[in-house]
Amino acid sequence: MVHGAWFWLLGRIDLDSFAFVRAWREPSLDRLIAAGAAAMVVLGAIAAFAIITRMRKWRYLWENWFTSLDHKKIGILYIALSGVMLTRAVIEAVLMRMQQAVAVNQPGIVKPEHFGELFSTHGSIMIFFMAMPFLIGLINYVMPLQIGARDVAFPLLNSVSLWMTVGGAVLMMASLVIGKFSTGGWSGYPPYTEMAFNSGVGPDYWIWAVTLSSLGTMMTGINFAVTIYKSRAPGMHLFRMPLFCWTSLCVSILMIFAMPPLTVATALLALDRYLDFHFFTNDLGGNMMNYANLFWLFGHPEVYILILPAFGVYSEVISTFSSKRLYGYRSLVYATMAIAVLSFTVWLHHFFTMGQNADINAFFGVATMTIGIPTGVKVYDWILTMYRGRVRFTVPMLFSIAFIVTFVIGGMSGIMLAVPPLDYVVHNTLFLVAHFHNMLIPGLLYGMIAGYQFWFPKAFGFRLDERWGRIAFGCWVSGFYLAFMPLYVLGAMGMPRRMAGVFQSEYLPWLLVAAVGGFLVLAGLVALFVQLWVSIRRREEASVPVGDPWDARSLEWGIAAPPPEYNFAHIPDIETRDPFYAAKEHGTAYDPPRHYDDIEMPKNSKVGPLLGIAGAACAFGLVWYIWWLAAAAFVAIWGVVIARSFVRDIYKTIPAAEVAREHQRWLSQVAAARGIPRELETTPANQGLAEGAAA
Repeated sequence: MVHGAWFWLLGRIDLDSFAFVRAWREPSLDRLIAAGAAAMVVLGAIAAFAIITRMRKWRYLWENWFTSLDHKKIGILYIALSGVMLTRAVIEAVLMRMQQAVAVNQPGIVKPEHFGELFSTHGSIMIFFMAMPFLIGLINYVMPLQIGARDVAFPLLNSVSLWMTVGGAVLMMASLVIGKFSTGGWSGYPPYTEMAFNSGVGPDYWIWAVTLSSLGTMMTGINFAVTIYKSRAPGMHLFRMPLFCWTSLCVSILMIFAMPPLTVATALLALDRYLDFHFFTNDLGGNMMNYANLFWLFGHPEVYILILPAFGVYSEVISTFSSKRLYGYRSLVYATMAIAVLSFTVWLHHFFTMGQNADINAFFGVATMTIGIPTGVKVYDWILTMYRGRVRFTVPMLFSIAFIVTFVIGGMSGIMLAVPPLDYVVHNTLFLVAHFHNMLIPGLLYGMIAGYQFWFPKAFGFRLDERWGRIAFGCWVSGFYLAFMPLYVLGAMGMPRRMAGVFQSEYLPWLLVAAVGGFLVLAGLVALFVQLWVSIRRREEASVPVGDPWDARSLEWGIAAPPPEYNFAHIPDIETRDPFYAAKEHGTAYDPPRHYDDIEMPKNSKVGPLLGIAGAACAFGLVWYIWWLAAAAFVAIWGVVIARSFVRDIYKTIPAAEVAREHQRWLSQVAAARGIPRELETTPANQGLAEGAAA
């Protein structure tokens, strides 16, 4: 047999492994949809390759972006990756809503197995390859600037973390083209993902994609925590840090302690599948509940890994656009720390239905309710920050206000689910799906979009188009309510989650409304891309080179937009919690330093991209049993690591004269700019200089 002859070279790959071949041999609607998705991946990759080649930008991208150790560029790459993966995940979500809307007493547009792949990939992508890269990218860009650092503590580790995440994302995209993805959900529960029940490549794709991502995330947590502990500017003690840095610190600690249980769980599941171990099987000493405990020991802190950075964003946005000092700063810090600690005490509420005794359920129910208290403190502090402030309804502020309203609704449904008997009734219904999305879309995604809109001018030197931002806001918010509020009703009516089809006609009106909401959410995503395109085309009139378009308060706004590689010509001395705002009040915000010094920065390195490529290749080999590829890639990984250990020339020096020349050029732009009042901040008159600072 041809496959047998080539097994040593291709492993389990045969012609039927390809989505296009399966669609050719069985041209059903289900197979055509799968082939269309594969075609989008392949054609998108070919188009990107062709455009970059035609523009002769490969060397530029390699030297200035892919091998860069600049935390700002790495942050932007994380967010770009998140945008690509968000697009796929939203399209899959719309497809699921369409399927359920048309599959009432009908077959629908995809088969049940394909539907299982859709909700598995959607959840996995949204958590590991959209949310995590987005928040890590935002922290990467903003946090070092806010604490007055030149870079993160370990720049090379930062690059490695990025490219390991990219490697996992590549596996996710490859699963669309060759093979099939897991149908075991984003949590990968055994025994359904064990070899006896699912011998295909799907669970292996999930295991290795998630493992690459989780390893990169754990290293990121170490990196960020050390940066905050060790790289703050002189005088910036912990209680002078912006709230965004506090949430970043707590998230970093959660990453350090929450990601290892996930890595252990995926590693043990891999041993079950590859070497016939029995950690999570039904026989020979296995115990499925060990997996559930390990996964949710990661999974519930993960919820707060996702939400806490957004809380930091909202704190910055609401304070800035209310023109007020953040109300209750210390209570917000203590609430953030309380949430971080309590997040490790509630994991068992994810399996209230699995048979533990009433005392255990009661303890974890109370713990789950308790975590709502510090979250409520935050909501009141944000409302009181806006109270009697000069609130400006910019796009970031609109998303922040929508978050407060919507998140409170989701929080109340969470308190309901903290009651074990009620959770037992609705746990496996769409009520839980509604709650989960009610927390994560306003709690995470609105926050990331608000942060993207807020800091985009700092990163690229021009503002995003306000009109298209408002259109995106309208679509996201209205689409969310239409897509997920009906699911509360459907859950209360008893509709199970993860169902490819239903047989109760009374569900149909609610499912149709939810489908319309899904299309509106997709329209909101499209509007964000249109906004970016329009803004790039009109970047000259929206230019803000001075760097402070919002009359903001923290350090990152006191430098040029975009910032230089080294961030600060002179590391500032910090004497207050809002140092840049205080400097503007005293008229010293743009005073030149007394002297300039040489600045040492890390040189670019190929290690990150090479490890990402080798990691993805090793994982792909393991998925398909291409043992020579897995072994060669594994050797290459350690070869790169060992080779790097012999490199000594890892820093470059930027001369003081060059720093002075670049800084003086920017100060001349500051002197030439006209200060504008807050009322004109969304107009072409805004060059990034607030009226008070100009005076």
